[in-house]
Amino acid sequence: MRAIEINSKTDKFGHLKIDYKLNKSERNVRVLILLEDDSYEVEEEKLWLNSISRNPAFDFLSEPSEDIYSQKDGEPFND
Repeated sequence: MRAIEINSKTDKFGHLKIDYKLNKSERNVRVLILLEDDSYEVEEEKLWLNSISRNPAFDFLSEPSEDIYSQKDGEPFND
């Protein structure tokens, strides 16, 4: 993803004025304004986890044959 950050001002009527040369004339453009919101990432992750936990494509993970590891396997991870 590529983002362009532009500092700008609004005019006396509240219209956003952007002085940024695109080298494209007479074209329609789309302007995206991204707002930082930490809670968005948390909510998006919850939505993804909820969605994937209900996806039938992963039903095979509930089968006993998939339980190939136990707590005795491997080494503890201490970060």
